Amino acid sequence: MTATQDTRQSRLPNPAALVPELAQIGGALFQAVGNGSIPQTTVGIVQLRAGQIVGSTYLTTLHTGNLRRAGEAEERITAVASWRDAPHFTAAERAALALVEAVLTPNPLGERVTDELYALASAHYDDKALVTLTLAIGQVCFFIPVALVGRPLPGVAPAEQWRD
Repeated sequence: MTATQDTRQSRLPNPAALVPELAQIGGALFQAVGNGSIPQTTVGIVQLRAGQIVGSTYLTTLHTGNLRRAGEAEERITAVASWRDAPHFTAAERAALALVEAVLTPNPLGERVTDELYALASAHYDDKALVTLTLAIGQVCFFIPVALVGRPLPGVAPAEQWRD
C-alpha cells in the first residue's frame, strides 16, 4: 500500500526556518558553483539530470524551470533524460552528464567514477572547472534529501511550498 500525500502542502515545514544556517550553506554553494569556470547551462543540465536520476519531481521541475528562464532550448531540456542518444549536447556537456550519472548511480562492477571517465571530464574541464562541476553535483546532492523527505511542492514559490 502506498501512502498518499496532500498535494497542496509539503511534508515538512520550511527547513530554513527551522535551521537558519541552511541559508548560509545554500548561499555559499551557490556562490562557489557560480564562479564562472563552467557555464551555468552545464550546471543546470547536470542538476536536472540529478533530479531525474533520484526521481524527484520537485528538483526536475525546479531545474527545468531554471533552464527555461535562462533561455535554454526546449529540445535540450527535454533531451536531458536521454542525453546519450540526443544530438543537442556538446562533448563537454556529455562528460558532465556522464559524471553526474556515475556519481548517483551504483556500479555493481566497482568504482563509479572510473579513471576513463575522469580522463574524459579532465579533457574538457581544467582543474578549477572540474572542481566546480563536482561542487555543482554536490550542491544538488545536498538538497536531494530535503526534496525526497520533505517533498516540497513543484512549481510553487519557496515561501509558499512548505507545510505550516
